[in-house]
Amino acid sequence: MDALIVHRIQFAFTLTFHYLFPQLTMGLGLLIVVLKTLAIRTRSEHYNEAARFWARIFAINFVVGVVTGIPMEFQFGTNWSVFSKSTGAVIGQTLAMEGVFSFFLESTFLGAFLYGEKQLGQSLHWVAAFLVFLGSWISGFFIITTNAWMQHPVGYALSSDGKFALTSLGALLTNPWIVWQYLHNMTATVVTGAVVMAALGAFYLLMHQFEEFGRTFVCLGVISGLIASLMMIFPTGDGEGRNVARYQPVTLAAMEGLFDNQHGAPLVIIGQPDVGARKLDNPIAIPDVLSFLTYRHWKAEVQGLLQFPQDQWPDNIPLLYYSYHIMVGLGTIFVGVFVLAGWLLYRNHLYDTPLMLWALMLLAPFPYIATTAGWMTAELGRQPWLVYGLMRTDAGKSPLVSAGNGLFTLLGFMGMYVALGIVFLFLIYLEVQRGPANPVHTQVEGAVAAR
Repeated sequence: MDALIVHRIQFAFTLTFHYLFPQLTMGLGLLIVVLKTLAIRTRSEHYNEAARFWARIFAINFVVGVVTGIPMEFQFGTNWSVFSKSTGAVIGQTLAMEGVFSFFLESTFLGAFLYGEKQLGQSLHWVAAFLVFLGSWISGFFIITTNAWMQHPVGYALSSDGKFALTSLGALLTNPWIVWQYLHNMTATVVTGAVVMAALGAFYLLMHQFEEFGRTFVCLGVISGLIASLMMIFPTGDGEGRNVARYQPVTLAAMEGLFDNQHGAPLVIIGQPDVGARKLDNPIAIPDVLSFLTYRHWKAEVQGLLQFPQDQWPDNIPLLYYSYHIMVGLGTIFVGVFVLAGWLLYRNHLYDTPLMLWALMLLAPFPYIATTAGWMTAELGRQPWLVYGLMRTDAGKSPLVSAGNGLFTLLGFMGMYVALGIVFLFLIYLEVQRGPANPVHTQVEGAVAAR
């Protein structure tokens, strides 16, 4: 097996596993602030208990996210040393700022939130929750800024030896690619948090355990999930799609399985790309819609793949195409489920409709699949470039790390992460079993805080 393929698989695996955890913490961060706000406004201990419960879930995800994130960043040096050497002066800025400005903020105030409620009081405890949320979203901003530069490089100068130098920090932080990618990504984390919260609430209601909390979790999860899932389509998804059309038109063509230029290009619902035959098999499409969504004109011309040199096409067009359509399809399902659940909530029938509660509970894994498919779309779409238009992927790998070495460490990561995943699921299981209003848990937290 080629070393480049092994390096790409290893980074994809470690990144995918790692992102399972921060996407929930970033989404829960906002929802915990909402619960704390409700606690202050209603002066109800119920919402405080709910916030503390989700903070414990947040903490478990945060710890595992940190553990899995460190090896991922080391791979910039072990597997992608040429890329790191060439671009370190640029991406090193944002990666360092992520650690200094967000990680320490998030971790410090998470500790304060978990163990300092009695000492801080309600108002300062709310501030701690808000700073945890803020730290997690600042972290997302700097990571997105790093990725956005790889997608659309700005504010740099390229030296004669092939190294990138940062010429404008302002340009790096205001990259036009950032806005919609950041908003789309962070809205997706709210969808994940909302689905997980609603799913657990539905579980409690179906099992007739902690039913008061179950109703709170379902209510907040459905309302926030409905808002966020609608925003995933418009404006954030729409804006991200128009970004791709403007800066990476070959990627848009591959995502849609469009080989020829078309005036009034259709929006493909389903189909199978046949790259060899240069066509899309068995398409089900809505005429003219892609042209309108992309250029706001029903008969606008959308460029097809054949308009571009083949060496600039994404490496794996079928995988890119299916990843994109899985993401869009699941996003549409989220909207449908939340609209129906929201209607039942409005009619006061949601909590006693078992079929809808089952649907919410079984929805839990699908935001993770959708966000994974979304990141696959972004990263497969950028190929064959590490830095779009400037550095090819095969030019950035570590030349002295063989396929055998890469495969050995990949298998090692897989083994360790399976064990870590089992420990994570066990800890989450314990928290779910203990529930939000466990008196023993409350006494332990009070004793720790008193010390």
